[in-house]
Formats: sequence, structure tokens, C-alpha cells
Amino acid sequence: MRQIQLFDTTLRDGEQSPGCSMNIKEKIDMARQLESLGVDVIEAGIASASQADFNSVRAVAKELRQAKVTSLVRALAKDIDNTWEALRHAKHPRIHLLIPTSDILLEQRLKKSRQEVLEQTAQMVRYAKRLCEDVQFSAEDATRSDPAFLAKVCEAAITSGATIINLPDSMGYSTPEEYANLFRLLRGSVKGAEHVAFSAHCHNDLGLAVANSLSAVRAGADQVECTINGIGERAGNTALEEIAMNLYMRGDVYGAQTNIDTTQLYKTSRLLTAITGVKVQPNKAIVGENAFVQEVGTLPQDTCENQFYEAMRPEMVGLTTSKMLLGKHSGRHAFNERVRELGYSVDLDLSNTLFKRFKELADKKKTVSDRDIEALVRSILAQEIRKSYALERYVINSGNTITPTSSIALTGTDGARVEKVAIGFGPVDASFNAINKIVGRSVKLEEYSIGAVTEGRDAQGEVSVKISSEGATAKGYGLSTDVIEASILAYINAINNLIYETTREEQA
Repeated sequence: MRQIQLFDTTLRDGEQSPGCSMNIKEKIDMARQLESLGVDVIEAGIASASQADFNSVRAVAKELRQAKVTSLVRALAKDIDNTWEALRHAKHPRIHLLIPTSDILLEQRLKKSRQEVLEQTAQMVRYAKRLCEDVQFSAEDATRSDPAFLAKVCEAAITSGATIINLPDSMGYSTPEEYANLFRLLRGSVKGAEHVAFSAHCHNDLGLAVANSLSAVRAGADQVECTINGIGERAGNTALEEIAMNLYMRGDVYGAQTNIDTTQLYKTSRLLTAITGVKVQPNKAIVGENAFVQEVGTLPQDTCENQFYEAMRPEMVGLTTSKMLLGKHSGRHAFNERVRELGYSVDLDLSNTLFKRFKELADKKKTVSDRDIEALVRSILAQEIRKSYALERYVINSGNTITPTSSIALTGTDGARVEKVAIGFGPVDASFNAINKIVGRSVKLEEYSIGAVTEGRDAQGEVSVKISSEGATAKGYGLSTDVIEASILAYINAINNLIYETTREEQA
């Protein structure tokens, strides 16, 4: 079978989705997991966009050892220089050049003629090639470009040294048959096409991103560009997990396979959800909560539960089918074994912290589920940065006949304890106001979401928040069987992340 390279752009195109921004630490955590998943190429961002983007691309480039690391860049010499400076420490760097090729973008955005674009393509690919051996060229809005002109641009890029030619359906407008025909046309007509790889990059505006990408594979595409959970601007991008499982389950149809360890798909999806706070729709293919749920309905229960009503087994994507329950009498060995079975590799310090939190939770809940354990891991990983503030205590006074009041006591890095009282529209708002008094910042709550980890009255509550202050933004995550406490912990986590990121940028 042909080997299809999966190019993940979760950290670039995916991050452009509203609410999906990530700080450097979160990008590194996500990049590490993508590498463990088996992704071939990771697009770490747009290094030339800002100093913060440059720092994150450079950090990811230094971190990874197996996956190629790339950064999208406009076909301009100064931007290419900046991008290479961020990528040059990568073990496997790739420069990703982008230039529009559709007439509407040439006229309205680029303000250049076709001839000027041809010349710029050749010049900038040659310029990038002198810095980096691996150069990818993307013809923005390829599916709305004149095919004859697009062929000339691709030929200019190949002649100048490009190693990958990407044909993006930038507006999500193409159909599977049209997209496949574009690949067949260029593969058969462009001089030198047999010496380069062709890549598919699809947007999901008409809900056809995965279908278009798979059609491109059948038409000869060597690489598919995608994101975890299909996140991305507007309606999103091609979902990596759907491409991976289609080629895994139906390789006989496509004659192709990937390097993806499918048993890590669910874990990777959950990590992205924890980082961004953007939940996956329940009926989402492969990684949705209902993806492997079969309602009995009018069918016999034993029929519904057998393999004839499952296109694939949940274990294939990393969903455990273990029935082992953990409770307050469970020992450290059983707990650590469960953590490993869920796909998490933790060091001794993290293992000790996890087990302590597990015991505290087990005292509050009769049984602890796999989803509870996963939430504990996410919660602790979210707190890994150096804490400027830690919660010592809180007291809430609330009711439908009084003004909600919250007293919050925080401990700083110097060990000093500060306590403030504030009122609000509700207990959560009052608590956030009290925390703002302690930290002495004008902080705006941008987003707030709360959800139950499991069913039942004793379920843990997960809270994600996004805050902003003086132009900087940060996210926070909190977990507790008390949703007020989870909200307070999430807000403190966001404050700590804000301080951490602000300090990093100042030092850079």
C-alpha cells in the first residue's frame, strides 16, 4: 500500500478557530502528543505573524525529534528569513510557502498580475531552498484557480526546488470529483510532477473536507493536511481522526495507509478539548461520546451489542472496554495500572500527586470511572506551570434573598496569605471579583463553560475559562465535585497562566 503522510495543522489552522488559541506550553504538550500519535508533519504556527508566534514555533521545533516541523509563511524574503530562524533548530525542518493563485485573490488581495506571481513563486522557492532542503509550496485557493495557470505556477515551484505541492480547497467549495480531477490533471500535465509529493488541504464549509481529501488520495495525493477534531477557521478542516480511521479500516479501497497509532486518537482528541475548552459534538465520528453507543430500540439487546452493528471496535481508537471499577479501597498498583491502560505515561512525582487526588475523589464518590481519571490527569497537567497564586480557602454566602458574597484566601509564591471579600451577581461572579482584588489586575472573563465528567449527582464538574487583561489572554481549567470550587480553581489557573505567559514574553 502507498504510505500517506499526515500533515497536522492543529497548532496553526486549527488555532485560528474561535476559542482555540493556545499558549506555548499548551502547544508543546499538543505537539508531543501529535508526535506520539504518529503524525508525520506538524505545522507549529506562523512564525512571522508575531513575536509570540515566533517563540511558539521555535519552542516546538526544538522539542520534537521524529516529526517534521513546519511554519506557514508568505512568499516574501523577510518573512522567510524570520521563519527559518524559528525552524532552524528542528531536527526535520520544512518551510511552507503560500501564495494565492486564483484571479479573485490576485486582483483583490495581492494586487499582482499572473506573470508577477509566476516570477515571485520561482524567486521565493529558490530563496527558501537555499535555507532549507524541504520546501512545501501551497497555491492558495487552488480549486478556484484557472487550471492552466495553476499548472504553470506548480511547474515554476517544482523547477525552483519545491519538494511538496499543496492544492488547497481554501474556501471549502470543491466537490470530491472536482478535487480528484484537479490532482489527476496536474499530476499528468505538470513537468517534474513525478519527482514531488502532492498534498490535499480541505476546508469543511460544505461538509466535504474528509470526502474531498479521500478523493484526492485515490487520485494520487501523497499527503493529507488535517486537524484534530476537525477544528479550524469557519466550519473547520479535514478531521485527522476520520482520515486515519478511513485508511485504517478501508485501506483495501484506497490502497493507502498511514503511520498513525489509532489507539491514541481518543486520547489526543481529549487533550485538545482540555486545552481549548471546546467540546466535541456527541455524535462526532470516531471520537464523539456517542460514536460507539448503540440504542437497543426495536432490536434484541444481544444483537445490538455484537460486532455486526459496529463498523469498528472502540479499542481501535483508544476507548477502553475494561469493566474494572476503582474505589477508596483500591491500591496504588491497581490505580497506576489503570492510568497506563488509559495511555498516560507519568513520572513518579505526577504519579504520587495523581494517586493522592484519586484517594480524595474516592472518598467523595463510590466508584471512580476512567473519565474521572482522565479528568484528574488533565487537571494536574493544566497546573504544571509555576504557580503565582494557590487557593487556600473560600467561603461563599449566597441565596435567592441576599447578595452573593465570596471570601477568597490565596497564597502567593512568597508564602504570603491574602484574603479579600467581594460581592457579585452570583457565587461564581463574586469569587472571581474577590480574586481580581487579590491579584490587583483588571481582568475580563471572556468565556466560561462547565460540564459534568460523568453522570450522577456525585459527578465531578469540569470548568474552563478564558480571561483577558491588557491585551493578553489566557485559559484555565478546574476540576472538583463542587462546581463552585471547580470555577475558582479554573479562574486561578487562568490567572497563573496569564502571569506566566506575560513574563515569558517580557523576558523574550
